[in-house]
Amino acid sequence: MEINLAADAKPSLMRVEVAYALPDQQVILPVLVAIDATADMAIKASGVLEQFADIDLTRQKIGIFSRLVPLTQPLQPRDRIEIYRPLQADPKTARRARALKTAD
Repeated sequence: MEINLAADAKPSLMRVEVAYALPDQQVILPVLVAIDATADMAIKASGVLEQFADIDLTRQKIGIFSRLVPLTQPLQPRDRIEIYRPLQADPKTARRARALKTAD
């Protein structure tokens, strides 16, 4: 009986995506990372930090499919790591200002 080792072997890499959006531009970068990679590792491997110098991971939050996670979050295959920009205005204040503007 012959054993196929390739079929029994666990994959050592997985594909994930790193997403970042500006008001006028959005990038989604596919990345191959080790099966035990963290969100921080994927972000660094994607090259997004070199592409967008304004990203500061010590201040900006990240998430996986819109759920906030720490940089140390272990990844699953096909995860999309999203880097969130700081808010330009408080959402409640902005809604209130829009409501006042339309009421005039």
